[in-house]
Order: sequence, then C-alpha cells, then structure tokens
Amino acid sequence: MNRKDSLSIIEDEKGVWDLVIIGGGASGLGVALDALSRGLKVLLLEKSDFAKGTSSRSTKLVHGGVRYLAQGEVGLVLEALRERGRLLKNAPHLTINQPFVIPLYSFFDRLKYGVGLKIYDWMAGSLRLGKSKFVSREDTIKRLPQIRQKGLKGGILYHDGQFDDARLALVIAKTCIEMGGSILNYARVNKLSKDETGKINGVVFRDLIGKKNYKVSTKSVVNATGVFADKILQMDNPEARKMIQPSQGIHLVMDNSFLGGDDALMIPETSDGRVLFAVPWEGKLVVGTTDTLVKKPKMEPRPLASEINFILETASNYLVKPPKRSDVLSVFAGLRPLAAPKEGSTKTKEISRSHKVIVSKSKLITITGGKWTTFRKMGEDTVDAHFKNNNLTAIESTSASKHLHGYSLKEVDGHLKLYGSDASFILDLQKQNPEWAERIHEDYPYTGAEVVWAVREEMAQKIEDFLSRRCRILLLDAKASMQMAPKVAAIMAKELGNDDEWITEELEEFYKLARKYLINI
Repeated sequence: MNRKDSLSIIEDEKGVWDLVIIGGGASGLGVALDALSRGLKVLLLEKSDFAKGTSSRSTKLVHGGVRYLAQGEVGLVLEALRERGRLLKNAPHLTINQPFVIPLYSFFDRLKYGVGLKIYDWMAGSLRLGKSKFVSREDTIKRLPQIRQKGLKGGILYHDGQFDDARLALVIAKTCIEMGGSILNYARVNKLSKDETGKINGVVFRDLIGKKNYKVSTKSVVNATGVFADKILQMDNPEARKMIQPSQGIHLVMDNSFLGGDDALMIPETSDGRVLFAVPWEGKLVVGTTDTLVKKPKMEPRPLASEINFILETASNYLVKPPKRSDVLSVFAGLRPLAAPKEGSTKTKEISRSHKVIVSKSKLITITGGKWTTFRKMGEDTVDAHFKNNNLTAIESTSASKHLHGYSLKEVDGHLKLYGSDASFILDLQKQNPEWAERIHEDYPYTGAEVVWAVREEMAQKIEDFLSRRCRILLLDAKASMQMAPKVAAIMAKELGNDDEWITEELEEFYKLARKYLINI
C-alpha cells in the first residue's frame, strides 16, 4: 500500500468512478470494501490519516451491545452479533475471543443479568463465541484477582470480541487496494461538482502532501465523515439542517495489575445508568467509557475533568486498589456521530445507535451512526443506495465472506501477530539492517523495521501516524511515545526523503499532541 502508487493511479484515471467516498474511518472503509466486492470502481479520500478520528479511539470491542438489548434494540443487537462473528472469522490476526465477567453483589443481579446474557447467547446462534454461565465467588476472584471481595456472591462469565481498531482500518484499506480500489490519505475534499440538474457528479480534492489539486468525476459521492458529516452536507447545501449530535466517550489506560488476569470486567450499571468496561489490551488496562454531549466536533477532543473523575470513582468501587490520576498512563477521547435528538432532548440514551443512510436532493449519500462492529453492514446498505440512486440493478455483495489482508490461521508470537501474514516481511527487514532490529523503547517491543514498513507499505506520513495508529503507544503510554518520537522521526525522514527541518516541525507538533494524552496531576 504505497501512497505514490495510489496517487499515480488517480492521476492516470480519465474515466468516471462509480463511487467517490469521503472519509477513511470505519464507515468509509466499510463502503469501499463492499463496493469493491461488487466489482465497482472506487476512490476513497481521507483528509487526515486513516482512522485518525473516532475510529481509532474505541473501547477495542467487537460486540453485540449487551446494553442495547436492555433498551429493546433487538434488531441492532442481532445485526451486530452476526457481524461480530463474521469479523472474527475474516480477520483472526486482529481479533480475539475476550471473556468478560460481571461481578455479582446480590442474588437478584444473578437472575437479571444471567437471563439477559442467555438471550444474548441465543441471538448469536452459530456465531456464538462461548456460553455465558454463572461462576462461583472463588472462580470470580481467580479470573479478576483485584476485584472487590466484600459482598461478592459470584459472577457471570460471557464472551465478546476484542480487536485493534486502527490496525483494522489499515488492513481494510490494504484489502481494498488489493481488490482494485484507490485509497488515499491526506487528501481533503474542497468542493462537490454538480451537473445542470443539480446532481453531484464529481469532487475537487487537494493532496495535502504534494500540495496539488485534483478534479474527478463520479456516479455517486458518499459522505462517510462521521462526526464531521454536517460539513459535507453543508458543502452540498449551505442551508442543510444539522444532522449529527457528537457524543464524547473517554478511556483511561493504566497498568493491567489494577485488575489482574486476562478476563475483562463489565460493570453493568454505573451511577448514571450506563455500563463501564475494564479490558486488558496490549499489556495494559483500558477503562471506559463515558457518554457526554458536546457542541462541536473536533479532530482532537479533550477529556473533561468530570469524565476522568467519573471513571476513576466508578472503577474504585470495584477494585481492591483504587486507581488514582497519577496511575493513568494515557487518556484518549473519541466522538460518536449520533443522530441529532429531538429538540429539547439532551439524553444520549434516547438516541439510537443504529446507522442510517440518507440521500440528499443532489443524490449525495450520507452514512451516519453505527459502530465498528457493523462497519461492513453499514457499507453494504450504503452501496445499495448507490444502485438505487442511479437506477441500476444491484450487484450482490460478497463482502461478508471476504478475508481481510494479512489473514492467517498461523499464530505469530508477540505483538507481530497483528500483522498476520505480513509479520514475515517485518522480520526480513530486521535481518536486512541490524539498526532496524533494535527496539525503539526499552520497555516496548516495537522496532525500527516496523517504522520502515509503516512508511513503505502503510502510507504513514507523519510520526503521529506511526506512534498513534501503526503502533498504539500514544494510547498505551503517552510518556513513552514522546521518548520514542526522535528515533521514529529520524527513520521516517530518511524513508520519506525529508530534511532536519521536517524532523523539528514534526517533533514539535507531536509533543504538543502527546501532552493532551497526559493527565495533569
């Protein structure tokens, strides 16, 4: 997946694209994957890096949504459970079956949550990851060594999926390129062009790296920009009403010793009636999330003090050793693109999490809502709208059975498992150059070879691209990411052909960003 190659294909293309997709997060990549599975000619443009926004800031769960079941969203849960099973089959190198334990402090809780999870199991059918069951007090403590034991009656064990969200985005992008698609990051759409009837027939975009403008023609444009969807809708029609209500969710990352073991903790009812997860991930513990309405979407949303305190206080009620602000290695925030609520409502719980496909007068197709688990189905529904828009007979989708790039049933040891079949190429690079085999940080396994690979094969253009999304160290340990930055910058500059001035500017920009992931104690 080479950026120059993608750009040259776009420059050489003189015909009409079937779909031009704006947005390189979960929804945009899902649309591209499904469209390509139907043989369509696809161009995807992302103004920043793939999964730069919400799509790299999830709780890292591929799940059906237990709490949506409690809210009566049966259709949403059924759809998500089906897609969960498919994703675990199609990307075994990026996903795992993650056991969860709900600690029980009353016998009524055993009945309430036990029945709900049996329904959850039944709905998953043949794609079920494992049966839910009651576990004794002793087994609960064994599975969650640091759980508060006073009043503990036992627990309920159930299964959901876990994944690496940003790496999944990269893998889908690589799969799309292998299927004949053109995928480009750092390509900002500045204008939508229309024919004499007012129907959109193309876009004008700027390559932010090469500083050059391009105009392309297309049968359909898909707005898959998540929380920024209103900007594209207003580019199409300046009087378009606001459709998106951003809701912020934050996560705190700390050492896994606060929970212990490999099982995840699920707190089914917090003080504000939501759920909270504490999930082992990459040797750390990810704890979250919140659900806070915000007025304006930002590329780098900032966690609120109230959100940080809420997670720490809630976790403290369940853990032997209460985590403090000083224990937090990194804090990250993401924004959910919820449908705007009815006037006067401020409750995020009232807003459905299901996705919606909307077609404007100009035939602009917008996909909103949804979540990572259902990215493929969101894409399928969006591509169906393309056929309907253009009065074309729909071609059958085959994306449900598509193995994603790197697919491998062969287990790779250590963190290189995430590369799947590409892991061997990383090891080859390490052999080519002894310096590339060296660790970038003594406490973490990432090597220089991964930086080289990220530039050559994963379109990494900035040091943030590597430190935040090619490897996940910014989210796992913000201080360590700052310590790694100079080495990463030096390797990237050499690979990209950039000078010392580029290194200085990149480091300054990255340090400013990384400080936002640290909690001021």
